[in-house]
Amino acid sequence: MLNPRIDKEHTSIFLDDLWCKLRSIELVRVGQIEQQLIESHVLIIVKNGEGRLTIDYTDYRLRQDAVHFALPGQTIGISTEEGERGELYVIRFDVSWDSDSREAFPLQRELPIYQDTQMVMLCELMYRSCRSEHSLERFRGQSAFQELLYWLLKNIRLFPESDQRTALDRTKAYIDSHYNESLTIEFLARMADISPKYYVDLFKKTYGKSAIDYITEVRLNNAKKMMIQSDARLRDIAHQVGYNDEFYFSRKFKKEVGVSPTVYMKNRRRKIVAYTSAILGQMLALNIIPYAAPLHPKWTAYYHKMYRTDIPLHLSAYRFNQDWESNIEALNVAQPDVVICDKDNLHPNEKKQLEKIAPVFYIPWKEKNWREQFQLTAQFLGAAREADYWLDNYEHKVKSARERLNRELGNDTMLIMSIHKKSYYLCPARGMKDVLYDDLQLNMVPRFNDAEYKQAVTLEQLAEMDADRILLNICQEPQSLNQWQLLQTSRLWQDLKAVRRNHVYLISSDPWREYSAYACERIVDDLLKQLFQAV
Repeated sequence: MLNPRIDKEHTSIFLDDLWCKLRSIELVRVGQIEQQLIESHVLIIVKNGEGRLTIDYTDYRLRQDAVHFALPGQTIGISTEEGERGELYVIRFDVSWDSDSREAFPLQRELPIYQDTQMVMLCELMYRSCRSEHSLERFRGQSAFQELLYWLLKNIRLFPESDQRTALDRTKAYIDSHYNESLTIEFLARMADISPKYYVDLFKKTYGKSAIDYITEVRLNNAKKMMIQSDARLRDIAHQVGYNDEFYFSRKFKKEVGVSPTVYMKNRRRKIVAYTSAILGQMLALNIIPYAAPLHPKWTAYYHKMYRTDIPLHLSAYRFNQDWESNIEALNVAQPDVVICDKDNLHPNEKKQLEKIAPVFYIPWKEKNWREQFQLTAQFLGAAREADYWLDNYEHKVKSARERLNRELGNDTMLIMSIHKKSYYLCPARGMKDVLYDDLQLNMVPRFNDAEYKQAVTLEQLAEMDADRILLNICQEPQSLNQWQLLQTSRLWQDLKAVRRNHVYLISSDPWREYSAYACERIVDDLLKQLFQAV
């Protein structure tokens, strides 16, 4: 989106004061790029193919007739649906101003452009130049970047009202405000002035889901909001969100949400706060959705994607609840019934403020393992039977996974490590250790005692361990990601057995660093997917 302040007069002023310097350009194959924190300005240009981009909380469709800008301090991530292919340029650059105003860079979010081969040609020139051994050629890359910015400013589509995206957005907005009416593909296609078949294809391509699925999503999300009210009746809710048959509504709700409307309403009547992501993981394993929980597309990516519309109040999930004052302020306004949190990681004043808002149920964190914490949470919520049922299913899943791993991997050794900033660590956090060492009983190297958690290691020490397979967690921030790029060029790294055999598996912090029932189950699932996805 072009900042609305940019008219012709303003453009000439900010261009006179603006300095931009290319920092790096990468050609990335479109695939799953974990949500990462950025420290520089970022420009994303699609070379070919499609995908979806998330900037902070907003999703965009990557396409060749638009570019996207993100600012320092934001988070970005890229995903694709199965079968989608393509390439894109990720351009990082710095901005400075001659004047003292220090205005924000005016090009932000999505910027529609008139498509032309010149844009990709300039990107290719920058890409080659920046990788040259000669400083003069690298300087040429800076010149090409300035030319690219000039080209983008000349080719901005300032009036895209007539294009198909605007017509689609209009029908999507109509669904948002008229979800309680009878909505058909034929009606929506007429509104967009295209054929029904083309509308179906274009909607899915643009928003990543079908129009019918989106209508269902909007209706059920609004139904969930109504269910919080103490006097809400199921029949009335069904009618108010566009379903004449309450029994059909109930079946649809259970299929999409996982629990019946009755169970959902019972759980939602209490305004329960899951104060940490681990508490959220314990509650979700019990099919209980809290009123408030920490959610963010980077730091709690899975929960944000799956439950952001189910949880009314989103607390800050930034870096181990660093923003606790803002969370306290939000809860003061919400007036919840009860707060569940661990007792070992709170700021003293945070604890006092929490107890003023609502009764607080503390979960022992250091002296209890996740199973014990899970059962304590379940007992408090009156769901002890559900906890026993879940644990029984988990043990069956683990037994089956253990047998398959033993059969497929044999005596292969496995090592789990992380990259943070410029350092390498052996990193069996509690959940990793419980699942890999104890539940799945893998042949891990080295064998740890509790004192060796997050032990710093060198590449030489990794070579001595000579693991057959490596699970690698990379902190999603610029310095760690740069270190990973550097590591891949190292001869020591390239000579590791696991690297030579293509047995290095990238694992994300979510769920691997979370300690909860739900996270441990997801670790098992993710491990099997990583190891056997090509089998």
